[in-house]
Amino acid sequence: YSLLQNYPNPFNPTTQISFALPLTAKVNLSVFNMLGQKVEELANHTFEAGVHSVQFNAASYSSGIYFYKLTTGNFLQIKKMMLLK
Repeated sequence: YSLLQNYPNPFNPTTQISFALPLTAKVNLSVFNMLGQKVEELANHTFEAGVHSVQFNAASYSSGIYFYKLTTGNFLQIKKMMLLK
């Protein structure tokens, strides 16, 4: 399992978040603000093994630091990204 750094970072208003899975798994990919509140759920379904990419459009959000969290059955990782408008 691997959660990659979003690209570009910093971004305005869209960025790509990529992750790799060694086997088919149910994946939840969510974005949180600095207060820990979930602002968007980007994915919540089963993905095949391999590398996947999801786009995050933050046009309706204010500048700042956000966190994205990848969760599967036995893996969890969080990374930070910056939105600059």
